[in-house]
Amino acid sequence: MKLTWHTTELELAEPLRISRSVMARRDAVWVAIEHGGLRGWGEALSSDYLGLPTDRIVKHLAASRPGIERLPDPETAWDDPGAGALEALPAGVLAAVEAALLDLVGKRAGQAAHQLLGTPAAPAAATARTIGIVPPVTAAAQAARLAASGFTVLKVKAGSPDPAVDLARVEAVRTGAPGAGLLLDPNGAWTERQALDLLPRFAGLGVTAVEQPIAPGRPEALARVAKESPVPVIADEDAVSYEDAVALAGRVHGVNVKLAKCGGVRAALRIHDALRGSGTDLMLGCLTASSLGIAPAVHLADRARWVDLDGHLLLTDDPWDGIGGSEGTVRAADRAGLGVRRTHREALR
Repeated sequence: MKLTWHTTELELAEPLRISRSVMARRDAVWVAIEHGGLRGWGEALSSDYLGLPTDRIVKHLAASRPGIERLPDPETAWDDPGAGALEALPAGVLAAVEAALLDLVGKRAGQAAHQLLGTPAAPAAATARTIGIVPPVTAAAQAARLAASGFTVLKVKAGSPDPAVDLARVEAVRTGAPGAGLLLDPNGAWTERQALDLLPRFAGLGVTAVEQPIAPGRPEALARVAKESPVPVIADEDAVSYEDAVALAGRVHGVNVKLAKCGGVRAALRIHDALRGSGTDLMLGCLTASSLGIAPAVHLADRARWVDLDGHLLLTDDPWDGIGGSEGTVRAADRAGLGVRRTHREALR
């Protein structure tokens, strides 16, 4: 097998403001694993918040290359991650290498990734579409446009210094898209007391669930908020790993699983299995990424109660396609592997 990679930049159509940062672009490292004339692809994303700058991604890929390339075939690497020392990789890099292996194994078998993962029919799900911290009039216009395009779920970012501004934004979104389901995401901006005071007010505006209302690192406090909240509470920044998710099972209403933070498809499946019957449901989330980076999660979409896989829709120009989403629904392709393809004439073959 041969492991290579290529770094590129993904640019957002407009800067995305959340409570802790503003992002206009990010690096993506496309990982390729080749064997027998076929090539599988995955995407690792730079993230300062996750402690994964581009140079660290490249360093880990270089260190893992000898172990991966000495394996006889991709099936061996997929079935036994320890054989290629993949388990030592940071979660975001592991997720990308694992995606490339899944893509390649699927292409070799002539099967779509979801079939390899136990789902015969291609999953399809309504995805939330994010509205950042913008003025209410802008939020209303965005909501109306997205609803007209077919989106039935909108996620509104919160965490402004003045909560009244967040309330006004949600009210504006409700006005712009009265039929849409609303998710709220303060990205941990509130105190426990603020969350308990504010969540009934947001529920009154039609919010149906909230992600990570309080700062991460206090799971006991998050569980208390979940117990008192009038809407489901979904852990995000407090649910990075499998161990985090297991510790929160039965104590919050959901956990947001992002492949880049948990370590890939297999880790997500372990979390899904661990949560079964606990009263805690799965949300599938993502970073801002291309369709290549989002695709592995789309192949798991049938396992989630909430789906927030819109990262590719935030880009000026998505260099891959194959999962749809522009009309509000993401769909796993029935093509072999991940089912995504390069969109440009200079597509890597």
